[in-house]
Amino acid sequence: MEEIENKTENQEIPEIVEKKKSLVNPKIFLYGLPLFIVQLIAVYFITANVLMSKIQSNEKSDSLKVDNKSTVNNQNNNTNSTNNKQNVEVGKFLYSIDDIIVNPAETDGKRLLLTSVGFDFQTEDEKKNMQAKEIIVKDIIITALSSKNFDKLTNFAYRDTLKTEITSKLRAAIPQIKLNRVYFSKFIIQ
Repeated sequence: MEEIENKTENQEIPEIVEKKKSLVNPKIFLYGLPLFIVQLIAVYFITANVLMSKIQSNEKSDSLKVDNKSTVNNQNNNTNSTNNKQNVEVGKFLYSIDDIIVNPAETDGKRLLLTSVGFDFQTEDEKKNMQAKEIIVKDIIITALSSKNFDKLTNFAYRDTLKTEITSKLRAAIPQIKLNRVYFSKFIIQ
Protein backbone atom coordinates (compact mmCIF):
# COMPACT_ATOMS: atom_id res chain seq x y z
CA MET A 1 0.00 0.00 0.00
CA GLU A 2 2.77 2.37 0.85
CA GLU A 3 4.42 1.62 -2.43
CA ILE A 4 1.24 2.53 -4.26
CA GLU A 5 0.94 5.79 -2.33
CA ASN A 6 4.60 6.65 -3.01
CA LYS A 7 4.11 5.96 -6.71
CA THR A 8 1.07 8.22 -6.91
CA GLU A 9 2.88 11.01 -5.01
CA ASN A 10 5.93 10.68 -7.25
CA GLN A 11 3.75 10.83 -10.34
CA GLU A 12 2.04 14.02 -9.13
CA ILE A 13 5.31 15.85 -8.41
CA PRO A 14 6.54 15.93 -12.05
CA GLU A 15 3.16 17.27 -13.17
CA ILE A 16 3.38 20.14 -10.67
CA VAL A 17 6.95 20.92 -11.68
CA GLU A 18 5.93 20.98 -15.36
CA LYS A 19 3.08 23.41 -14.59
CA LYS A 20 5.43 25.76 -12.72
CA LYS A 21 7.95 25.73 -15.56
CA SER A 22 5.31 26.61 -18.13
CA LEU A 23 4.26 29.80 -16.31
CA VAL A 24 5.88 33.12 -17.33
CA ASN A 25 8.77 34.18 -15.19
CA PRO A 26 7.59 36.99 -12.85
CA LYS A 27 11.02 38.65 -13.04
CA ILE A 28 10.18 39.70 -16.57
CA PHE A 29 7.22 41.70 -15.29
CA LEU A 30 9.06 43.06 -12.27
CA TYR A 31 12.22 44.22 -14.03
CA GLY A 32 11.85 43.90 -17.78
CA LEU A 33 8.60 45.74 -18.39
CA PRO A 34 9.45 48.88 -16.35
CA LEU A 35 12.90 48.99 -17.94
CA PHE A 36 11.33 48.78 -21.39
CA ILE A 37 8.90 51.62 -20.57
CA VAL A 38 11.74 53.83 -19.27
CA GLN A 39 13.67 53.20 -22.51
CA LEU A 40 10.64 54.15 -24.61
CA ILE A 41 10.21 57.40 -22.70
CA ALA A 42 13.91 58.23 -23.06
CA VAL A 43 13.84 57.60 -26.81
CA TYR A 44 10.71 59.75 -27.17
CA PHE A 45 12.24 62.74 -25.38
CA ILE A 46 15.52 62.46 -27.25
CA THR A 47 13.68 62.32 -30.55
CA ALA A 48 11.24 65.10 -29.71
CA ASN A 49 13.72 67.55 -28.22
CA VAL A 50 17.03 66.95 -29.90
CA LEU A 51 16.34 65.57 -33.34
CA MET A 52 13.20 67.57 -34.15
CA SER A 53 14.88 70.85 -33.17
CA LYS A 54 17.79 70.01 -35.50
CA ILE A 55 15.40 69.19 -38.34
CA GLN A 56 13.48 72.42 -37.84
CA SER A 57 16.65 74.50 -37.69
CA ASN A 58 17.88 72.87 -40.92
CA GLU A 59 14.60 73.66 -42.66
CA LYS A 60 14.72 77.27 -41.45
CA SER A 61 18.28 77.69 -42.70
CA ASP A 62 17.31 76.15 -46.07
CA SER A 63 14.39 78.54 -46.46
CA LEU A 64 16.57 81.47 -45.45
CA LYS A 65 19.08 80.46 -48.12
CA VAL A 66 16.30 80.43 -50.71
CA ASP A 67 15.08 83.82 -49.52
CA ASN A 68 18.59 85.27 -49.56
CA LYS A 69 19.14 84.03 -53.13
CA SER A 70 15.88 85.56 -54.31
CA THR A 71 16.70 88.81 -52.51
CA VAL A 72 20.13 88.97 -54.17
CA ASN A 73 18.56 88.31 -57.57
CA ASN A 74 15.97 91.01 -57.02
CA GLN A 75 18.63 93.49 -55.91
CA ASN A 76 20.75 92.77 -58.97
CA ASN A 77 17.81 93.05 -61.35
CA ASN A 78 16.16 96.10 -59.83
CA THR A 79 18.66 98.62 -58.53
CA ASN A 80 16.18 101.43 -59.12
CA SER A 81 13.40 99.65 -57.28
CA THR A 82 15.56 99.21 -54.18
CA ASN A 83 16.04 102.95 -54.07
CA ASN A 84 12.29 103.41 -54.47
CA LYS A 85 11.47 100.89 -51.71
CA GLN A 86 12.52 103.42 -49.14
CA ASN A 87 9.77 105.73 -50.42
CA VAL A 88 7.07 103.05 -50.80
CA GLU A 89 4.31 102.97 -48.22
CA VAL A 90 3.83 99.57 -46.62
CA GLY A 91 0.23 98.39 -46.69
CA LYS A 92 -0.95 100.83 -49.35
CA PHE A 93 -1.70 98.24 -52.07
CA LEU A 94 -3.01 95.15 -50.29
CA TYR A 95 -4.65 92.16 -51.91
CA SER A 96 -6.18 89.31 -49.92
CA ILE A 97 -7.13 85.76 -50.74
CA ASP A 98 -9.62 84.71 -48.10
CA ASP A 99 -10.71 81.41 -46.59
CA ILE A 100 -8.40 78.85 -48.09
CA ILE A 101 -9.05 75.43 -46.54
CA VAL A 102 -6.24 72.87 -46.60
CA ASN A 103 -5.68 69.36 -45.21
CA PRO A 104 -2.19 69.30 -43.68
CA ALA A 105 0.14 66.45 -44.61
CA GLU A 106 0.00 63.20 -42.63
CA THR A 107 -3.41 63.94 -41.06
CA ASP A 108 -5.55 61.65 -43.25
CA GLY A 109 -8.08 64.45 -43.65
CA LYS A 110 -8.77 64.59 -39.91
CA ARG A 111 -7.29 68.07 -39.48
CA LEU A 112 -8.02 71.28 -41.36
CA LEU A 113 -6.28 74.60 -41.79
CA LEU A 114 -8.37 77.66 -42.60
CA THR A 115 -6.28 80.62 -43.64
CA SER A 116 -6.46 83.97 -45.36
CA VAL A 117 -3.34 85.34 -46.98
CA GLY A 118 -2.67 89.00 -47.70
CA PHE A 119 -0.11 90.42 -50.11
CA ASP A 120 1.46 93.88 -49.97
CA PHE A 121 2.53 95.39 -53.30
CA GLN A 122 4.48 98.45 -54.36
CA THR A 123 2.04 99.62 -57.04
CA GLU A 124 -1.59 99.31 -58.03
CA ASP A 125 -0.59 97.63 -61.32
CA GLU A 126 1.13 94.80 -59.47
CA LYS A 127 -1.99 94.32 -57.36
CA LYS A 128 -4.15 94.10 -60.48
CA ASN A 129 -1.69 91.65 -62.06
CA MET A 130 -1.96 89.45 -58.96
CA GLN A 131 -5.77 89.56 -59.13
CA ALA A 132 -5.62 88.41 -62.74
CA LYS A 133 -3.48 85.41 -61.73
CA GLU A 134 -5.42 84.47 -58.60
CA ILE A 135 -5.76 80.80 -59.61
CA ILE A 136 -1.98 80.40 -59.80
CA VAL A 137 -1.56 82.15 -56.46
CA LYS A 138 -4.15 79.94 -54.76
CA ASP A 139 -2.47 76.83 -56.13
CA ILE A 140 0.91 77.94 -54.80
CA ILE A 141 -0.55 78.64 -51.35
CA ILE A 142 -2.47 75.36 -51.18
CA THR A 143 0.54 73.36 -52.34
CA ALA A 144 2.86 75.03 -49.84
CA LEU A 145 0.50 74.62 -46.88
CA SER A 146 -0.73 71.12 -47.64
CA SER A 147 2.83 69.80 -47.86
CA LYS A 148 3.48 70.73 -44.21
CA ASN A 149 2.57 68.45 -41.32
CA PHE A 150 0.49 69.44 -38.30
CA ASP A 151 3.51 70.04 -36.04
CA LYS A 152 5.04 72.56 -38.42
CA LEU A 153 1.77 74.40 -38.95
CA THR A 154 1.12 74.74 -35.23
CA ASN A 155 4.64 76.03 -34.59
CA PHE A 156 4.30 79.82 -34.45
CA ALA A 157 7.95 80.41 -35.37
CA TYR A 158 7.52 78.37 -38.56
CA ARG A 159 4.97 80.85 -39.99
CA ASP A 160 7.72 83.21 -41.08
CA THR A 161 9.28 80.32 -42.96
CA LEU A 162 5.92 79.68 -44.64
CA LYS A 163 5.68 83.33 -45.67
CA THR A 164 9.19 83.16 -47.11
CA GLU A 165 8.40 79.95 -48.99
CA ILE A 166 5.18 81.38 -50.46
CA THR A 167 7.00 84.57 -51.47
CA SER A 168 9.82 82.70 -53.21
CA LYS A 169 7.40 80.39 -55.04
CA LEU A 170 5.32 83.36 -56.20
CA ARG A 171 8.43 85.18 -57.43
CA ALA A 172 9.46 82.07 -59.35
CA ALA A 173 6.01 81.53 -60.89
CA ILE A 174 5.16 85.18 -61.59
CA PRO A 175 8.43 87.14 -61.85
CA GLN A 176 6.80 90.42 -62.87
CA ILE A 177 5.09 90.74 -59.46
CA LYS A 178 7.11 92.56 -56.81
CA LEU A 179 5.90 91.68 -53.32
CA ASN A 180 6.76 93.79 -50.30
CA ARG A 181 5.43 91.28 -47.82
CA VAL A 182 3.05 88.34 -47.22
CA TYR A 183 0.63 88.33 -44.26
CA PHE A 184 -1.60 85.71 -42.66
CA SER A 185 -4.78 87.49 -41.64
CA LYS A 186 -6.41 84.22 -40.56
CA PHE A 187 -4.73 80.99 -39.47
CA ILE A 188 -7.05 78.49 -37.78
CA ILE A 189 -6.18 74.81 -37.29
CA GLN A 190 -8.74 72.24 -36.21
